[in-house]
Amino acid sequence: MSGPDAYERSRACPVLHVDMDAFYASVALRDRPDLQDSPVFVGGGHRGVVLSANYLARARGVRSAMPGSRALRLCPEAVVLAPDHAAFATVSAAVMETFRQVTPLVEGVSMDEAFLDVSGAGRLLGTPLAIAEQLRARIADEQRITCSVGVAATVSVAKLASTRAKPDGVRVVAPDEVVAFLHHRDIGDLYGVGEKTRDRLRRQGYLTVGDLARTEVGVLRRDLGEHLGPHLHTLAWGADRRQVRSRHAPVFAGVTHDPDKSMGAQSTFGRDTADRAVVLRELLRLTTSVTGRLRTAGVAGRTVALTVRFSDFTTLTRSRTLGEATDVTQEVFAAVVALHDALSLRGDRLRLVGVRVEGLQARAGIHHQHVLGEREVGWAEADRAVDQAARRFGPAAVRPASLLGG
Repeated sequence: MSGPDAYERSRACPVLHVDMDAFYASVALRDRPDLQDSPVFVGGGHRGVVLSANYLARARGVRSAMPGSRALRLCPEAVVLAPDHAAFATVSAAVMETFRQVTPLVEGVSMDEAFLDVSGAGRLLGTPLAIAEQLRARIADEQRITCSVGVAATVSVAKLASTRAKPDGVRVVAPDEVVAFLHHRDIGDLYGVGEKTRDRLRRQGYLTVGDLARTEVGVLRRDLGEHLGPHLHTLAWGADRRQVRSRHAPVFAGVTHDPDKSMGAQSTFGRDTADRAVVLRELLRLTTSVTGRLRTAGVAGRTVALTVRFSDFTTLTRSRTLGEATDVTQEVFAAVVALHDALSLRGDRLRLVGVRVEGLQARAGIHHQHVLGEREVGWAEADRAVDQAARRFGPAAVRPASLLGG
């Protein structure tokens, strides 16, 4: 779907499937401009398998899960990079956090893909197609990788639409386009049909999605089983009713950055800036957002992390561990300011800043140790009063004075 009416027609398509393009290879290549025009794959060392290949290597037949030795036979000039699992997990967490700033209904499928239900985000962010384009622009700018987005009324069609949008594109399939979009495709393209099921279907004469759709359900039950037959028939018509369920994606074993144990936000400036007041204002806005979400989730964290990205795309992250876990805006912001000032920036222009609170734990299990002379009512109570006002009158009802008018 394209043209000026695509945005309006996408209103009937609240499900997005966002899939990073060659995720592991893209992350590994972000800081390697010398390799941008070379075939590259990640992993596949001695007796290993390929984790991901860039599109130049894919054009030579290299695929994920392929033995590295075979990949090098297909593409002997390829550059092989070792996987950096910590970097993959960090970028994945940031991307998923970006999704959750759009909608709470984010179903992480893996580190590099997720389904989003944006039916509740329309009034604030626009049509599903507009939201998809906003997400693609943010991820490209903030993470320096690309993604493809499928936009549809159902999970299964959105998944296939994102595949057809690759690389670095968006594809909308409106409800009245589903049959034309699906029925001519190979049976193996259908969402949830793996290699074994595909081969079984082909042996029984089902070669296209349309073949399944035009077969009576009773016949499919006989050929494929009581459950699988009707299920695939429903998918063949793009009529699945599976809802997007909020859940985190799995991460690599052994990686310490657990998305369930951290919460953050980041923002790209409209124009690179070296103005400390502008930077701190944005950091306060991000901190206010993060701590508000911490309190809503009933958690607090001990470690505060600051991320800055310079004009040349060099990125630094610094963190500080506090004496006790907190969800208090002013306490987190004080740590953020200290981290910022410790960088001793002297006219360096910043492109992006981010705030993250890590080491989360249930707020109810945290005992605050009062100190002599401490007020009984302080910033924590002020935050909760602000939260109460926001729930009643909207998120813009009460804000820090320095953010008014911005």
